[in-house]
Amino acid sequence: MCMQKVNLAEKFALFSDHWSPKIIAEMNDYQFKLVKVQGEFVWHHHADTDETFLVIEGHMKIEFEDHTVELGPGEMCIVPKGVEHKPVAENECNIMIIEPRGVLNTGNTEGGLTADNDAWI
Repeated sequence: MCMQKVNLAEKFALFSDHWSPKIIAEMNDYQFKLVKVQGEFVWHHHADTDETFLVIEGHMKIEFEDHTVELGPGEMCIVPKGVEHKPVAENECNIMIIEPRGVLNTGNTEGGLTADNDAWI
């Protein structure tokens, strides 16, 4: 691993697609992924790992079966493994996801929004 800074704004400028995580760094077995989100994602869960959502720019919600968490810039939410959730963003929102290497973005719900699992920028 090269010890250099990573500029998030520069990395976000390199792509425009939504719901398609881009890896920017790894630490041990964990990946730091940037994602542009807009609209509704799919209900899903990750059976074997927690998932961290950190909002960089914009606003989003994470819907759960019994409540909704609203997030703005500088706010984060950790979704425990096995918990059904659905990310939603009315307008484009730039987020970072932190999770172990190899985690599929749609978890147990593969389909049209399932992204390449090893896309680096």
